[in-house]
Formats: sequence, structure tokens, C-alpha cells
Amino acid sequence: MRALLQRVSQASVSVGGATVGEIEAGLLILVCAMPEDTEASAEALALKISKLRLFKDEAGKMNLSLVQTGGAALVVSQFTLAADTSRGTRPGFSYAAKPDQARALYEHFVGCLQGLGITTQTGAFGADMSVALVNDGPVTIWLDTQAA
Repeated sequence: MRALLQRVSQASVSVGGATVGEIEAGLLILVCAMPEDTEASAEALALKISKLRLFKDEAGKMNLSLVQTGGAALVVSQFTLAADTSRGTRPGFSYAAKPDQARALYEHFVGCLQGLGITTQTGAFGADMSVALVNDGPVTIWLDTQAA
């Protein structure tokens, strides 16, 4: 699975003008399932994110995890993280998991975060969403469970 994490002081997602998820301090997580991903991939990604030390301690160093700070996660499905831009100028998305597999893995990932004690909000899978955020830092991290 691929994820783009953004440390935020606030973030929200809306569909058709109605807010469907919002958080204060924490992480906005854009996530994409790939065809080779499994539930184990989702579990590993959630565990990694829960332990990443992306938040400032009392000395101002990035030394605390999302769990340690009690921050929340806003998880948004984002198949465009699988974009193939190697040919031409129009991205292809054949590297993304098919919708049924992607939805199942997305929902499993969200459940894993919740199981780790992280307050979690979501977007609407497959919907045309508007995402608003205030990036804190800015801190933006790319993760890929297939990368070594």
C-alpha cells in the first residue's frame, strides 16, 4: 500500500459541500491499495504510521508518535497515488487495485488504525471529495509497503 502522510493542525474532507470527516491535530493520510496488497500490507502500514515519530516533543524535536500525542487521523482513499506517468502526459492508473479490493483494504487499514487506539475519521471511498488542511511544519512523508 502507498500512503502520503501530512502532519496537520486541522483537516477536513467534504462531499457535495457536506463535511464527512474532520480532525484537529494529527495526520491526514492519503492511502492507495495496489493489486499485490493484502490485509497484512494494511496492518503493516497502520502499525508503521502509529509508531512514526513525526510530532514535536517539549524540546521541539520530532520525537513523538501519533499515539503518544493522542492525535487523530483523517484517512482519504487516493487511487492517484498509483499514477503511472512514464508515457505521455496523461497519467495511467492501472497500477491501482481494482475498486472492490481497494475498498476492502482501505476499510481494513482504517480498522487497524482504530485498533491501535487512534481516533480516525474518513473520507467517502470512491467519491469526488474536497480536502482542506493546514499542514503543520510542513511535514509530508511518503510510505510504500513494497519499498525496501
